[in-house]
Amino acid sequence: MTRKKRHSKHRHSPPLALRATLYKFAWQAMLAFVASSVGFCLLFRWLPLPTTAFMLNRHVEDFRYETTFKSIDYHWVGANRIAPAAYQAVIASEDQRFFDHAGFDFRSIQAAVDNYAEGRRLRGASTISQQVAKNLFLSPSKSFVRKGFEVWFTLLLETFWSKERILTVYLNIAEFGDHLFGIEAASRRYFGSPASQLSRPQAALLAATLPNPLRLKAARPSSYVHARQQWILRQMRHIVYPR
Repeated sequence: MTRKKRHSKHRHSPPLALRATLYKFAWQAMLAFVASSVGFCLLFRWLPLPTTAFMLNRHVEDFRYETTFKSIDYHWVGANRIAPAAYQAVIASEDQRFFDHAGFDFRSIQAAVDNYAEGRRLRGASTISQQVAKNLFLSPSKSFVRKGFEVWFTLLLETFWSKERILTVYLNIAEFGDHLFGIEAASRRYFGSPASQLSRPQAALLAATLPNPLRLKAARPSSYVHARQQWILRQMRHIVYPR
Protein backbone atom coordinates (compact mmCIF):
# COMPACT_ATOMS: atom_id res chain seq x y z
CA MET A 1 0.00 0.00 0.00
CA THR A 2 2.77 2.40 0.94
CA ARG A 3 4.68 1.57 -2.21
CA LYS A 4 1.54 2.16 -4.30
CA LYS A 5 0.92 5.59 -2.75
CA ARG A 6 4.50 6.64 -3.39
CA HIS A 7 4.24 5.49 -6.98
CA SER A 8 0.97 7.42 -7.42
CA LYS A 9 2.44 10.61 -5.95
CA HIS A 10 5.47 10.38 -8.21
CA ARG A 11 3.28 9.70 -11.23
CA HIS A 12 1.16 12.87 -10.74
CA SER A 13 4.06 15.22 -9.91
CA PRO A 14 5.38 17.27 -12.83
CA PRO A 15 8.87 16.30 -14.00
CA LEU A 16 11.71 18.29 -12.52
CA ALA A 17 12.62 19.73 -15.93
CA LEU A 18 9.04 20.97 -16.44
CA ARG A 19 8.92 22.55 -12.99
CA ALA A 20 12.23 24.27 -13.60
CA THR A 21 10.91 25.61 -16.91
CA LEU A 22 7.73 26.89 -15.27
CA TYR A 23 9.69 28.61 -12.48
CA LYS A 24 11.97 30.20 -15.05
CA PHE A 25 9.03 31.41 -17.11
CA ALA A 26 7.32 32.84 -14.02
CA TRP A 27 10.46 34.77 -13.02
CA GLN A 28 10.95 36.06 -16.55
CA ALA A 29 7.32 37.16 -16.76
CA MET A 30 7.57 38.94 -13.41
CA LEU A 31 10.80 40.70 -14.38
CA ALA A 32 9.29 41.72 -17.73
CA PHE A 33 6.23 43.15 -15.96
CA VAL A 34 8.33 45.09 -13.45
CA ALA A 35 10.65 46.44 -16.15
CA SER A 36 7.80 47.45 -18.48
CA SER A 37 5.71 49.09 -15.76
CA VAL A 38 8.70 51.07 -14.49
CA GLY A 39 9.57 52.00 -18.08
CA PHE A 40 6.06 53.26 -18.85
CA CYS A 41 5.98 55.29 -15.64
CA LEU A 42 9.31 56.91 -16.50
CA LEU A 43 8.20 57.56 -20.08
CA PHE A 44 4.94 59.21 -19.09
CA ARG A 45 6.65 61.32 -16.50
CA TRP A 46 7.24 63.79 -19.33
CA LEU A 47 5.27 62.71 -22.42
CA PRO A 48 1.57 63.44 -23.04
CA LEU A 49 -0.66 60.39 -22.69
CA PRO A 50 -2.16 59.24 -26.00
CA THR A 51 -4.87 57.19 -24.24
CA THR A 52 -5.53 55.21 -21.06
CA ALA A 53 -6.75 51.76 -20.11
CA PHE A 54 -10.03 53.31 -18.96
CA MET A 55 -10.62 54.99 -22.34
CA LEU A 56 -9.87 51.75 -24.16
CA ASN A 57 -12.32 49.97 -21.88
CA ARG A 58 -15.01 52.46 -22.96
CA HIS A 59 -14.50 51.29 -26.56
CA VAL A 60 -14.72 47.66 -25.45
CA GLU A 61 -18.03 48.41 -23.71
CA ASP A 62 -19.31 50.15 -26.84
CA PHE A 63 -18.80 47.05 -28.96
CA ARG A 64 -19.98 44.73 -26.22
CA TYR A 65 -23.25 46.46 -25.35
CA GLU A 66 -24.03 48.79 -28.26
CA THR A 67 -22.15 47.18 -31.18
CA THR A 68 -21.10 50.62 -32.38
CA PHE A 69 -18.09 52.87 -32.21
CA LYS A 70 -18.21 56.20 -30.41
CA SER A 71 -15.24 58.53 -30.56
CA ILE A 72 -13.72 59.85 -27.37
CA ASP A 73 -13.40 63.59 -26.87
CA TYR A 74 -9.96 63.98 -25.31
CA HIS A 75 -7.38 66.77 -25.59
CA TRP A 76 -4.14 66.71 -23.63
CA VAL A 77 -2.90 70.01 -22.20
CA GLY A 78 0.18 70.80 -20.15
CA ALA A 79 0.16 72.11 -16.59
CA ASN A 80 0.64 75.73 -17.73
CA ARG A 81 -2.60 75.52 -19.74
CA ILE A 82 -4.81 74.52 -16.81
CA ALA A 83 -6.23 77.15 -14.47
CA PRO A 84 -5.01 76.88 -10.86
CA ALA A 85 -8.66 76.76 -9.80
CA ALA A 86 -8.99 73.34 -11.47
CA TYR A 87 -6.17 71.95 -9.33
CA GLN A 88 -7.67 73.42 -6.18
CA ALA A 89 -11.12 72.08 -7.03
CA VAL A 90 -10.09 68.44 -7.51
CA ILE A 91 -7.91 68.50 -4.38
CA ALA A 92 -10.81 69.95 -2.38
CA SER A 93 -13.23 67.44 -3.86
CA GLU A 94 -11.20 64.24 -4.08
CA ASP A 95 -8.14 64.29 -1.83
CA GLN A 96 -7.53 67.13 0.60
CA ARG A 97 -4.47 65.45 2.10
CA PHE A 98 -2.91 64.91 -1.33
CA PHE A 99 0.33 66.72 -0.49
CA ASP A 100 0.64 65.01 2.91
CA HIS A 101 0.50 61.34 1.94
CA ALA A 102 2.65 59.09 -0.23
CA GLY A 103 -0.17 57.69 -2.33
CA PHE A 104 -2.44 56.18 0.33
CA ASP A 105 -4.59 58.08 2.82
CA PHE A 106 -4.71 55.61 5.69
CA ARG A 107 -6.89 57.91 7.81
CA SER A 108 -9.56 57.90 5.11
CA ILE A 109 -9.22 54.14 4.67
CA GLN A 110 -9.70 53.60 8.40
CA ALA A 111 -12.70 55.93 8.45
CA ALA A 112 -14.27 54.04 5.54
CA VAL A 113 -13.73 50.71 7.32
CA ASP A 114 -15.22 52.07 10.55
CA ASN A 115 -18.29 53.37 8.71
CA TYR A 116 -18.79 50.00 7.04
CA ALA A 117 -18.39 48.18 10.35
CA GLU A 118 -21.15 50.38 11.80
CA GLY A 119 -23.52 49.26 9.07
CA ARG A 120 -23.21 52.25 6.79
CA ARG A 121 -22.46 52.13 3.07
CA LEU A 122 -18.83 51.47 2.18
CA ARG A 123 -17.50 54.69 0.69
CA GLY A 124 -14.41 55.05 -1.43
CA ALA A 125 -11.11 56.12 0.09
CA SER A 126 -8.97 56.22 -3.04
CA THR A 127 -6.49 59.05 -3.36
CA ILE A 128 -5.87 61.00 -6.57
CA SER A 129 -2.68 58.96 -7.02
CA GLN A 130 -4.64 55.70 -6.82
CA GLN A 131 -7.22 56.96 -9.29
CA VAL A 132 -4.50 57.91 -11.77
CA ALA A 133 -2.91 54.47 -11.41
CA LYS A 134 -6.26 52.74 -11.91
CA ASN A 135 -7.45 54.85 -14.85
CA LEU A 136 -4.11 54.85 -16.64
CA PHE A 137 -3.07 51.22 -16.35
CA LEU A 138 -5.98 49.05 -15.20
CA SER A 139 -9.54 48.02 -15.98
CA PRO A 140 -12.45 49.33 -13.88
CA SER A 141 -13.27 45.81 -12.64
CA LYS A 142 -13.19 45.27 -8.90
CA SER A 143 -11.10 42.43 -7.49
CA PHE A 144 -8.32 41.87 -4.99
CA VAL A 145 -5.91 41.10 -7.83
CA ARG A 146 -6.68 44.39 -9.56
CA LYS A 147 -6.36 46.20 -6.22
CA GLY A 148 -2.91 44.67 -5.81
CA PHE A 149 -1.83 46.02 -9.19
CA GLU A 150 -3.31 49.40 -8.24
CA VAL A 151 -1.09 49.49 -5.14
CA TRP A 152 1.96 48.65 -7.25
CA PHE A 153 1.32 51.34 -9.86
CA THR A 154 0.46 53.91 -7.18
CA LEU A 155 3.83 53.31 -5.54
CA LEU A 156 5.55 53.73 -8.90
CA LEU A 157 3.78 57.02 -9.62
CA GLU A 158 4.59 58.42 -6.19
CA THR A 159 8.22 57.34 -6.63
CA PHE A 160 8.90 58.60 -10.15
CA TRP A 161 6.42 61.44 -10.65
CA SER A 162 6.08 64.78 -8.90
CA LYS A 163 2.85 65.68 -7.16
CA GLU A 164 2.18 68.29 -9.83
CA ARG A 165 2.59 65.67 -12.57
CA ILE A 166 0.13 63.33 -10.86
CA LEU A 167 -2.43 66.14 -10.60
CA THR A 168 -1.88 67.24 -14.20
CA VAL A 169 -2.35 63.70 -15.49
CA TYR A 170 -5.42 63.26 -13.31
CA LEU A 171 -7.04 66.40 -14.71
CA ASN A 172 -6.21 65.27 -18.24
CA ILE A 173 -7.56 61.72 -18.00
CA ALA A 174 -10.50 62.07 -15.60
CA GLU A 175 -13.91 61.33 -17.10
CA PHE A 176 -16.25 64.34 -17.15
CA GLY A 177 -19.10 62.91 -19.21
CA ASP A 178 -20.07 60.23 -21.71
CA HIS A 179 -16.88 59.58 -23.74
CA LEU A 180 -15.59 62.94 -22.52
CA PHE A 181 -12.15 62.87 -20.91
CA GLY A 182 -9.90 65.58 -19.59
CA ILE A 183 -10.31 69.08 -18.26
CA GLU A 184 -9.65 70.72 -21.65
CA ALA A 185 -12.36 68.84 -23.53
CA ALA A 186 -14.79 69.29 -20.63
CA SER A 187 -14.15 73.03 -20.35
CA ARG A 188 -14.66 73.59 -24.07
CA ARG A 189 -17.84 71.49 -24.21
CA TYR A 190 -19.54 72.89 -21.13
CA PHE A 191 -18.27 76.47 -21.04
CA GLY A 192 -16.94 77.17 -24.52
CA SER A 193 -13.50 78.19 -23.27
CA PRO A 194 -10.13 76.46 -22.70
CA ALA A 195 -9.12 74.98 -19.35
CA SER A 196 -6.70 77.87 -18.80
CA GLN A 197 -9.70 80.22 -18.41
CA LEU A 198 -11.74 78.17 -15.97
CA SER A 199 -13.22 80.23 -13.14
CA ARG A 200 -13.48 78.93 -9.62
CA PRO A 201 -17.24 78.18 -9.86
CA GLN A 202 -16.73 76.40 -13.19
CA ALA A 203 -13.85 74.31 -11.83
CA ALA A 204 -15.89 73.43 -8.75
CA LEU A 205 -18.84 72.40 -10.93
CA LEU A 206 -16.69 70.02 -12.96
CA ALA A 207 -15.14 68.58 -9.80
CA ALA A 208 -18.62 68.08 -8.35
CA THR A 209 -19.42 65.57 -11.10
CA LEU A 210 -16.31 63.42 -10.67
CA PRO A 211 -17.78 60.76 -8.38
CA ASN A 212 -20.08 59.70 -11.23
CA PRO A 213 -19.86 61.92 -14.34
CA LEU A 214 -22.34 59.75 -16.27
CA ARG A 215 -25.05 60.46 -13.70
CA LEU A 216 -23.95 63.82 -12.27
CA LYS A 217 -24.06 66.09 -15.29
CA ALA A 218 -22.31 69.44 -15.55
CA ALA A 219 -24.54 70.44 -18.49
CA ARG A 220 -27.70 69.95 -16.43
CA PRO A 221 -26.61 70.08 -12.79
CA SER A 222 -29.06 68.72 -10.27
CA SER A 223 -29.67 70.28 -6.86
CA TYR A 224 -27.22 67.73 -5.46
CA VAL A 225 -24.51 68.80 -7.91
CA HIS A 226 -25.14 72.48 -7.11
CA ALA A 227 -24.89 71.75 -3.38
CA ARG A 228 -21.69 69.81 -3.91
CA GLN A 229 -20.30 72.63 -6.04
CA GLN A 230 -20.89 75.12 -3.22
CA TRP A 231 -19.26 72.78 -0.70
CA ILE A 232 -16.20 72.45 -2.95
CA LEU A 233 -15.98 76.24 -3.35
CA ARG A 234 -15.91 76.60 0.45
CA GLN A 235 -13.23 73.95 0.74
CA MET A 236 -11.13 75.60 -1.98
CA ARG A 237 -10.54 78.59 0.30
CA HIS A 238 -8.31 76.36 2.41
CA ILE A 239 -6.44 74.72 -0.48
CA VAL A 240 -3.11 76.30 -1.31
CA TYR A 241 -1.82 74.98 -4.60
CA PRO A 242 2.00 75.51 -4.68
CA ARG A 243 2.44 76.86 -8.18
